[in-house]
Amino acid sequence: MSERSQAGEVMRAWIDQQAFQAPARLALVVFAAVIVVIAGLLALPASSSTGESIGIVNALFTATSAVCVTGLTVVDTGTDLSFFGQAVVLAGIKIGGLGIMSIAALLGLAVSRRLGLTQRLLAQDESRATGLGDVRSHLKAIVIISAAVEAALTVILLPRLLLHHENVGVAVWESFFYAISAFNNAGFVPAEGGLTPFASDVWMLLPIATGVLIGSLGFPVYVALLRGWRRPSKWPLHTKLTLAGTGILGTISVAVMGIFEWRNADTLGGLGTPEKFLNMVFMSINQRSGGFSTFASGATQEHTWLFEDVMMFIGGGSGGTAGGIRVTTFVVIVLAMVAEIRGRRDVEAYGKRIGTEVVRVAISVFMFGLITVVIGTVIVLMQTSHLEGFTLDRVLYDVISAYATCGLSTGVAMEAPDPAKLTLTVLMYMGRIGSMTLAAALALNNQLRVIRLPSERPIIG
Repeated sequence: MSERSQAGEVMRAWIDQQAFQAPARLALVVFAAVIVVIAGLLALPASSSTGESIGIVNALFTATSAVCVTGLTVVDTGTDLSFFGQAVVLAGIKIGGLGIMSIAALLGLAVSRRLGLTQRLLAQDESRATGLGDVRSHLKAIVIISAAVEAALTVILLPRLLLHHENVGVAVWESFFYAISAFNNAGFVPAEGGLTPFASDVWMLLPIATGVLIGSLGFPVYVALLRGWRRPSKWPLHTKLTLAGTGILGTISVAVMGIFEWRNADTLGGLGTPEKFLNMVFMSINQRSGGFSTFASGATQEHTWLFEDVMMFIGGGSGGTAGGIRVTTFVVIVLAMVAEIRGRRDVEAYGKRIGTEVVRVAISVFMFGLITVVIGTVIVLMQTSHLEGFTLDRVLYDVISAYATCGLSTGVAMEAPDPAKLTLTVLMYMGRIGSMTLAAALALNNQLRVIRLPSERPIIG
């Protein structure tokens, strides 16, 4: 056996071992490897519209933002990147949206016509499947739904962009780019000025908002709806909580955006009443994960920033292309708080009891995200303390946007020095892979303790 074959066997054996013993840790490694590859391609002169490299830090930041489907940018995608560079970004978005582990499992299925246990374990971690037997159907749903939604969005957007561009090729490319970016909640735009020229255009904004909303619900919700869309009463609790939470948060967001920004001349103030409502709905969907905007986020009121901080931190549905701590995490914590206030022993919703272990996981995810955001904000503030304009409210906004993989920005990411950009890069990576996945990958000991210590209740509050 040649040295290359031996090395290949060793690598495959290591991957199999990691897949069984620490699938989350393997996911971290593979995900990081894809980011490095995309960054290497973006650092090439061919990726730049000027023929000069955009620099390794900018390339790494952009690659992480693309693969982590965030949308924060330090270079203008439409003007600073060539067609090759935009294609690399789009590939990163697609890979990140589908999930590295899901793609690995699909490749194994396509080659061998049979999904092995190793691939199932890897795919289950990314797709949030409920069991190994569900992975195949989840993966099929992921591919079919993503392809169908992206194709539909491309077809819908193409006629509008054909009216906007004289060049048919440009219109086709931008339609395809917007479709993938929207469904995967990436927030990247392929043209200078982004969606600003379309602030009053229902034909553009409504399809993109719909694509973002569908992408943010999460693949487990799609599977549940496909299996029993005629019987809502039979939907899993996760589906009900996700849909209810998304609807309530969206309604609150529309109302708050209207109250805060209705008279702001730099945002909604200059639009007619129908256009104002259109943009309120558009922003209510995008401020939790999509990252698209028809106006500069830096132009909104400071109290709007604070509200958007909360919305971005909550994020979208689990197991999809959205970021944040996820809607179900937030809903479970609220339900636990309500149960405690009412003096009830159990946390309940839709005739089901939510286990204590689920509440503990929700609190852990919330606290992990909160601590990460606080530490990230402090680090970025320290790295930019010598610069003007990097105030706490602006830095906090961009840090939460990075960790929640949302993509909205007050301009901090674009103006930040390289050390701060690298900090935001790490935050995007941590936010995309998931706080619990990261915790599991870094855990050194997950043994079950046989002996339980005696309990004692400290005073709370």
